[in-house]
Amino acid sequence: MKRTAFLFVCAALMTATAFAAEWKPAGDKIATEFAKQVNPKNPLPEYPRPQLERQAWKNLNGLWDYAVVAKDAKFEKADGKILVPFAIESALSGVGKTVGKDKTLWYKTAFTVPKGKQWDGQRIVLHFGAVDWKTDVFVNGKKVGDHTGGYSPFYFDITDALKDGENELTLSVWDPTTDGYQPFGKQHNNPHGIWYTAVTGIWQTVWLEPVPATAIKSVKYVPNIKDGKLTITADIANLKDGDQLEATATFTVKEGKINRRFLLRRETAKTAKKPVSSKIGKANEPLILDVPNPKLWTPDEPNLYDLTLSVVRDGKPVDTVNSYFGMREITLGKTADGITRMLLNGKFVFQHGPLDQGWFPDGLYTAPTDEALAYDLVVTKNLGFNMLRKHVKVESMRFYYHCDKLGLLVWQDMPSGDNKFYIPPGAKEDAKRSPEATANYEREWKEIIDTRYNAPSIVVWVPFNEGWGQFDTCRILDLTKKLDPTRLVDGPSGWEDRGCGDLYDRHLYRGPGMFPPEEKRATVLGEYGGLGLPVEGHTWVKSDKNWGYGGNLKDKDDLLQTYNALNEKMHPLIGKGLSAAVYTQTTDCEVEVNGLMTYDRHIKVDVKKFKASNDALHYPAPEQKYILPAAPDGGKEWAYTTAKPADGWEKADFNDKDWKRGKSGFGTKDTPNVTLGTEWNTPDIWVRTEFELSAEEVKDTSKLLFDLYHDDDVEVYINGVKVLQRDKWVSNYTSLKLPPAALKAFKEGKNVIAVHCHQDHGGQYIDARIYKILPAKNTKERVW
Repeated sequence: MKRTAFLFVCAALMTATAFAAEWKPAGDKIATEFAKQVNPKNPLPEYPRPQLERQAWKNLNGLWDYAVVAKDAKFEKADGKILVPFAIESALSGVGKTVGKDKTLWYKTAFTVPKGKQWDGQRIVLHFGAVDWKTDVFVNGKKVGDHTGGYSPFYFDITDALKDGENELTLSVWDPTTDGYQPFGKQHNNPHGIWYTAVTGIWQTVWLEPVPATAIKSVKYVPNIKDGKLTITADIANLKDGDQLEATATFTVKEGKINRRFLLRRETAKTAKKPVSSKIGKANEPLILDVPNPKLWTPDEPNLYDLTLSVVRDGKPVDTVNSYFGMREITLGKTADGITRMLLNGKFVFQHGPLDQGWFPDGLYTAPTDEALAYDLVVTKNLGFNMLRKHVKVESMRFYYHCDKLGLLVWQDMPSGDNKFYIPPGAKEDAKRSPEATANYEREWKEIIDTRYNAPSIVVWVPFNEGWGQFDTCRILDLTKKLDPTRLVDGPSGWEDRGCGDLYDRHLYRGPGMFPPEEKRATVLGEYGGLGLPVEGHTWVKSDKNWGYGGNLKDKDDLLQTYNALNEKMHPLIGKGLSAAVYTQTTDCEVEVNGLMTYDRHIKVDVKKFKASNDALHYPAPEQKYILPAAPDGGKEWAYTTAKPADGWEKADFNDKDWKRGKSGFGTKDTPNVTLGTEWNTPDIWVRTEFELSAEEVKDTSKLLFDLYHDDDVEVYINGVKVLQRDKWVSNYTSLKLPPAALKAFKEGKNVIAVHCHQDHGGQYIDARIYKILPAKNTKERVW
């Protein structure tokens, strides 16, 4: 026995050494600590589909042969080994090569079908979590199917192509990325700026599953929290007359210590499953299951019910799957103040979280491990957020499982694409996509919605991000609502609004800001922030190309202080009707350094202090008192001239009676993020107006806040004192700290602000805002 054990250990060590020799991460870019945990013999071993789980399955992830050949060429000779399921461009694939529109990527591997009761006599199904983009699949040289799309799972019954013993699996993948019309999100054949490295081929788990001839293919759950009901609709293959569907729900009661790292309860001896209800009915009809006194799913209490589904024939189950569901509803409705807001389970919950790109420096689209996939979500929760916007990418099923378990609301984007149909700001018409591109978009979007339909964490669908391929806006938003009437539809996120959808979505860097509430739509801030901070030793490239949407800051203290200021400005907006805000972003991504974590997952901020800043938003909102309102606040009349004025134009007693009068802001309509009051299209403009200050306000001028939007160079005077001069431009209203000279220049009663703005090139705009924050009267009672 000892000799046998010794030989077994030696064989295992030799096998591990062989795998190590065949694979190592490619390139010299930064990597996460999780990359060290990747086992090339068994990468991502977790069951890939938690909401439709069968006991028997076989993971095919691992080292496969690969070849990159001319576009229409066949697989003849392997170029080497690739670690599936990591895209060929990634470091963790062990390859690190690009492919492109003129090449085809081939994969080849061998597998055997397990023997035993669970496998013998069953249909064998081959599953792919996701392959980008156009895929043909062969088993033992026989084509078993094809799929077009980079984000949806697909599968084929390969039983008739199998043989005894070892089988050969081959697939070809073609992916033009930005040279095509398909959805590709932030991928680019020429990575730069907001565009990242392309992803080609397999990027989610590949696996085998035995199923009976009559098998549950998919299910849809629709909770009714008012009546305590769950409607279950199952799609079942090869039903026979008299077949029934049986559903049994249980709720797991857990007691024990909190696992602070994952915010999940450890299993203990006291853990117990309590029966909820069971029901059986016709398999080809919706089944309505009782869920009495439902424990609702919320970010604070992410309650989930376990569910067992069986197809029953002549009193015996012929197929059984394990699943879960959450009892929650997301709707629009009016709160006590008469404002239309987003409601979770009938109550207003301010949805606040990061723009989540879901990229990794080592795995690109694919997290190195399941722990790495969950880590970003755990950090998001620990920072005091309750949601995330999954930005122009769709994740594996396990991602939404972690969100469901942790209690994170998800806004799910459709990956953008077809960039040749980008529409600029101010475009009166949508893009005109080709019939082929239109059909592909609609098919892929439907697949994405159908396959993620049951995740309680997903509460909003986002068909369009900004102007990247925005087409047939209202028709597509209406189509989305028809595909899933149980969720809200954003439309579109941060670009040319067409008056449809459930949400009126603004993007504003640094921000924050909001559109006025509407009768039938909630107002949301789809992107803001973008505070950049490159951290030495943790950047994708060592250069001045690292950038943030909201500009780069000095250090982590500056980042936290600036973020606090954004929250202080946003808090009053919640009181005015803002339903949600999406901060850019969870992590750095290549040369974007907007992240609250670096690209390799080092946290940039003090977690406790950051969470405290976010937690303060839960309490009654203060008010903003506008002393000098900007155009988005309703604006004010200013005196202005575009001809160089006489000396002393900036002084309080200057006579401007010959100047023109116009409402702020001044500029051109094609300048981004403007509220145009008066057109200005000449090289220079001089503007003046009055505002009043009380004795109390003058007593403590440090409480006066100042926002400025200038495009381009600007100089600002208060009562004749030059208080500010800035070169170049900003693309939105920017909070600026007033210098001591400005604070001393303020006086009780009438004050005069005078501004000169010089246009250099591109867009042009000038506007200013002076305001103060009035604290809420009741600051102890949490309101959401």
